[in-house]
Amino acid sequence: MALEDSKTQVDLALTREGLKGLAHENAFGGIPSFLRRRYTKDLTGVDVAITGVPFDQAVTNRSGTRLGPRAIREASSLQPFDPPYGWDGYSPLEELAIVDYGDLAFDYAQTGSFPELLQAHIERILAADVAAISLGGDHSITLPILRAHAAKHGPLALIQVDAHTDTWPEFDPKTRIDHGTFCYTAVKEGLIDVARSVHVGIRTVVEDNLGIEIIDARQVHERGPSAIAERVRTVVGEAPVYLSFDIDGLDPAFAPGTGTPVWGGLSSGQAAIFLRDLAGINLVGGDVVEVSPPFDTGGITAVAAAHVAMELLCLWGWPRR
Repeated sequence: MALEDSKTQVDLALTREGLKGLAHENAFGGIPSFLRRRYTKDLTGVDVAITGVPFDQAVTNRSGTRLGPRAIREASSLQPFDPPYGWDGYSPLEELAIVDYGDLAFDYAQTGSFPELLQAHIERILAADVAAISLGGDHSITLPILRAHAAKHGPLALIQVDAHTDTWPEFDPKTRIDHGTFCYTAVKEGLIDVARSVHVGIRTVVEDNLGIEIIDARQVHERGPSAIAERVRTVVGEAPVYLSFDIDGLDPAFAPGTGTPVWGGLSSGQAAIFLRDLAGINLVGGDVVEVSPPFDTGGITAVAAAHVAMELLCLWGWPRR
């Protein structure tokens, strides 16, 4: 589709009147809101709010994910010209009222207060009966977000795509923040239903995964992403689902811009099939995390993350169409 007349080329992040519709603007200009949605704190009539969480002070190796939300937003400007491929014509940008809620504001030097600030930030969105899709940031952000969702929905089924299970023991969860322990703490706090949860793409050793099913990357390669999606759908059933996608679930060939890259991961094509074949799950929220732009050759990691976030929008909206 050709771009609209230049006289109508306005920055939709600021001037969009309705909250639905594709965006036919130059991808290389304007404010990089996510998918060229309106930047706003007004949640009236909104279905889904996209919010950034630029926090990376809980990483074990390479930092830089504080820059992830900005990079993902910029990469997303390549997408809103057409409905996403593979969803039988379903067009979330045209059918859902989506806004960019901006980033969580916090004092980077007061890390101890960060989890409560993030939880309250997500709770404000959920209190308006709006779904929240979060752009990280490192994987520690998922714990406060899960707390907010569990307070609203009860224990959640967790689908985690990752190279790591993040179930390493956390001995001081009230004062310590670590991106490798969020799932351990979530289990101990009863935020997730272990019997309804699954880890996909794992390729690191963990001694005790607390009863959560592991589907490692080799199984995805050998059985195929469609079969894995069918298994995951069986595990989560009709429970409310939170989907957390650590970008290092992808192989470094497809996502080099991350703090802890591990070879042997999923391809972007496998991830696309897997996510699309989850259609129909009761998704209540999700995130994509661990994008580190300083290591992101050609911006391909941010592009992958922007596509994951679009798939999360599709998964949320699909049962409601």
